[in-house]
Amino acid sequence: MTTPRFGVTLPLPGIPLRDHRRIVTGLADAGYSDVWTAEGGGIDAFTPLAVAAAWDPRVRLASAIVPVHTRGPAVLAQTAATLADLTFGGLVLGIGSSVPAHVTDLNGIPFDEPFRRTRDTLRFLTRALRGEVVSGAFDTFAICGFAIPNPPIETPKVILGALRPGMLKLGFTEGDGAVTNLLSPEDLIKVRAVVGPQPAGKELVVKVFVSPNADPDVARRDSRPFLTWILNQTPYHAFHEWLGNGERLAESHERWTAGDQRGAARALPDEVIDALFIHGTPEQCRDQIAAYVQPGVTAIQLYVRLTPSFLLGSWDTAGSAGSAGGGEQDLADRVLGLLSTLRPRIPTPAGVG
Repeated sequence: MTTPRFGVTLPLPGIPLRDHRRIVTGLADAGYSDVWTAEGGGIDAFTPLAVAAAWDPRVRLASAIVPVHTRGPAVLAQTAATLADLTFGGLVLGIGSSVPAHVTDLNGIPFDEPFRRTRDTLRFLTRALRGEVVSGAFDTFAICGFAIPNPPIETPKVILGALRPGMLKLGFTEGDGAVTNLLSPEDLIKVRAVVGPQPAGKELVVKVFVSPNADPDVARRDSRPFLTWILNQTPYHAFHEWLGNGERLAESHERWTAGDQRGAARALPDEVIDALFIHGTPEQCRDQIAAYVQPGVTAIQLYVRLTPSFLLGSWDTAGSAGSAGGGEQDLADRVLGLLSTLRPRIPTPAGVG
């Protein structure tokens, strides 16, 4: 079984992007080779990758995901080519359909034909990033003579944010793989069955949400609003119905559909929260993260929620109260210590770090 790469989603919640330099430069020693970003209603996906490459050009840059509706295909290609020129570690451009709440509600752009738009963008990017001149009509847009004058020396990988079989198969047949998220290790087995054996170079990335908090009630309270919202977005609700989790989510979805968001949150079972946003001491979280190290998984991307006490310096890497820290350097060192503890104790792939 191939040892997966490990990466962390930046910026970490509660820490300004400008204060991440020491964290980025210490990632390799903590066992991490990738810097990942995401894009929804908060910070954009590309700026953190650019500064990460400036701080440490060894890191692999990766997005999971950039919505295909909110930027033109050429702008996506230009941005990817620029980022690829900043790092020696390679670039993984993760694109996807996102959800209507991000595309339409926040950007005023119709969420039209998400599968076909994603497919067309993937087809355009794979050609453009190889240096081809792209002209012609796709199903959802037309391109007239686009080319990157100096294509990246190392062609970026283009992967899809994928949940169900259609998008998973598209990512592996026409792209460089897929990134999936908000699923348990047991759910991942079903996703892997759809993907099947893949040739070397394809990526199956799993995003894992982590709350290093030894108090389960607090961890669940903090995770419940996000999980209630995302699991009741149409793509994720359909994903979990396909996974066989529909019955456990039925009451929450019924209340959400009726406009009762508080009731939907109360109806979300604790066991669902525990499975999708893992929590506990860092050591307990590490053991749960290790369950995602499965055959075919090439990278594990951690989204780590830091507690207020951790950010204030009153929480040590064992998850207990400690003396208050002092300043940016102290915070970076504590973050790196935590990340090192969270990484499962498996060998680092050759040539990484």
